[in-house]
Amino acid sequence: MKVRSLLGAALCAMLGMTMQAPAAQAQQYKPEYKLSIVVGTQFPWGQGAQIWADLVRERTDGRINIKIYPGTSLVQGDQTREFTAIRQGVIDMAVGSTINWSPQVRQLNLFSLPFLLPDYAAIDALIDGEVGQDLFAIIEKAGVVPLAWGENGYRQLSNSKREVRKPEDLKGLKLRVVGSPLYIDTFTALGANPTQMSWADAQPALASGAVDGQENPLSIYTGSKLHTVGQKYLTLWNYVADPLIFVVNKEVWNSWSEKDREIVRAAAQEAAKREIAIARKGVTKDDTSLLDQIRGHGVSLVELTPAEHQAFVDATRPVFDKWKKQIGEDLVAKAEKAIAERKQ
Repeated sequence: MKVRSLLGAALCAMLGMTMQAPAAQAQQYKPEYKLSIVVGTQFPWGQGAQIWADLVRERTDGRINIKIYPGTSLVQGDQTREFTAIRQGVIDMAVGSTINWSPQVRQLNLFSLPFLLPDYAAIDALIDGEVGQDLFAIIEKAGVVPLAWGENGYRQLSNSKREVRKPEDLKGLKLRVVGSPLYIDTFTALGANPTQMSWADAQPALASGAVDGQENPLSIYTGSKLHTVGQKYLTLWNYVADPLIFVVNKEVWNSWSEKDREIVRAAAQEAAKREIAIARKGVTKDDTSLLDQIRGHGVSLVELTPAEHQAFVDATRPVFDKWKKQIGEDLVAKAEKAIAERKQ
C-alpha cells in the first residue's frame, strides 16, 4: 500500500508538472511585442511590417501580439541606433534598413557600394543566394535573429535647384544623407555637400530650404509628397539599393515555443515576398505607373543615358575601392561573382 501510495504521489506530481509547463511557458509571452520601422505603414516598408504583424497574430491565435512603432520612435527617431536597441531588448522586432544598421554591422554597407547593383536581378542574386546567407549569419552572431529579406528599393536623387545629369551638376548642393559614412564619401566625391540627419529631421529641413535635396526610393519620395517641399528635380540613377531585414531580438525568439518560432519565420518570409512586390510596383520596365504619377506633379524626371550613367560610376570608383576593403574584399568579390552570374 505504501509503495502504491508513493507511486500515486509521484504520478500526480509528474502530471502536475506537465500541466504547469504550458502555463509557465505562456507566462513568458509578453502582452505586446514592439516592432520598429522608420516610416509609416502607408509605405511599402510599413505595409510589409503590418502584413507580418497581422499574419503572426492570426496564426498564433493572438499568443504573439505585435504593435508597430513607426518613425523609429522607440529610439527617439535616431534610426542608426535601431540595431543596438534590438540587441539590447529595447525593441523586440523590426523591419530594418541595411543602411541604418551598417554602423553596427559594417558588412551591410555592401548594398551601399556605389553602382554595385545594376538591376533587380542583381539584388535578388545577393539576398536569395550565398551572400544573403553569409550576412544573416553575421547578424545572428551579433545577437539578432534574421528571418527574411525585404526591400525599400533603389535610391534616386531629388533636389530643388536643377537637373542632375552629370557629376558636375551636384557641385555645392546640400544633400541630406543617412547611415554609413560611406554616403558622406560618395557625395563628397561627386562634389556635393552631404549632411547626415534622421528622416524625421530631413522633411522639415527640405521644406525650409536648409538642405537642397535628398536620396531615397521613389516610394518614399511619393509617399512623403516631396514634390510639395520643392523637390522638383528627380534623377533616376539606381546608384544603390536598400534591402530590408525582418528580425527578432534573440531573447524574445528563444522565449517562444518552437511551433511559434516557425510560425513567425514563415509569416516573415511571406510578408517579405509580398512587400518586395509592393515596393517594385510602378517602377519597372513593365510598369511605369509610379513614374507617370510623379511626372503628373510637374516634376522634372531625368533618365540618364549609358554614357551619363558611366560618368557617375567612374567618379565614385575610388569610394567603391576604399569601402570594398572595409566591408571585406572576399564578401564583395562573392557578391560581384553572384551578380555576374545572375539570371536575367
